[in-house]
Amino acid sequence: MTAHGPFASIDVANTGLGFNKYWLDTIAHNIANVNTETSPGQAPFRARMVVAMPLSTDTSEGGGVYVGAIAEEAGDPAQVFDPANPNADVNGYMQAPVDDLAGQLGDLILASRSYQANMTVFKESREALQTTTTLGRG
Repeated sequence: MTAHGPFASIDVANTGLGFNKYWLDTIAHNIANVNTETSPGQAPFRARMVVAMPLSTDTSEGGGVYVGAIAEEAGDPAQVFDPANPNADVNGYMQAPVDDLAGQLGDLILASRSYQANMTVFKESREALQTTTTLGRG
């Protein structure tokens, strides 16, 4: 979809809002699982990252964005010594999630500001369109 015409900015902002909502939901899921521990040998929780892709690359105007992929955090989980933990193995170790709380909080700020910027574009474009359509009346 390439946005053209009087609704182009509204259409583009709307795709950004949808993407940002998904991004914020993913970050919330990652933060909620920052303390999810597993037994060694089990698959650890891995933070998910949302990849944005352009809806159209055939124009300089752009056409918005969509969720192009979901990537998982790479790396080995940290082994934590906690023999009292029910997830601990016979040696007293359990594994932490592959999730960085500080990084998630940074992403939360970016996603929130991006959502706010798209909402501002959406509102301003809608108001401009409403003003334009009422010119000449009266």
